[in-house]
Amino acid sequence: MVIENYKPDFYLEAIYHLDATTLDNMGIKLVLADLDNTLTAWNNPDGTPEMRAWLEEMKRDGIEVCVVSNNHKKRVAHAVAPFGIDYVYDSMKPFTKGINEAMHRFAGTKENTIMVGDQRMTDIRAAHRAGIRSVLVKPLTESDHWQTQFNRWRERRVTRKIEAKYGQSIYQPKIN
Repeated sequence: MVIENYKPDFYLEAIYHLDATTLDNMGIKLVLADLDNTLTAWNNPDGTPEMRAWLEEMKRDGIEVCVVSNNHKKRVAHAVAPFGIDYVYDSMKPFTKGINEAMHRFAGTKENTIMVGDQRMTDIRAAHRAGIRSVLVKPLTESDHWQTQFNRWRERRVTRKIEAKYGQSIYQPKIN
């Protein structure tokens, strides 16, 4: 296993700490966001005022947001419907199917697209495979759907290896 495949470009406390000015300065026009425990808590699909404000900021400043989720259509469609954002379901992360579909839909390029997620094994690995930048965020809740718990166990092992080689990964309040 090549641990660099699971090392994000950035670590942030939450997706909401990505601001439009920073993204614009990085040349980012398309944010691909994982759904559960990244954009919304997996067990609270209604979102938060903070999430709504972040989505409004992105829209106002011309940055597209597309959810790229491994969940099925019914789950994703129900979760994002109140927010009016596009989505790709059954994305097959850590493979690039969903990322490629979203980039095609929004005319995204490797240079102007970034993937944000809470899992190294799916979100960060898929971003590396697609050749785009990545942001690892802390999960919004400490509890996970039962299917995610296995990935979290594997992720802890990989995180220890990355931290041994590169130093401790510290979640930042913003991208510098």
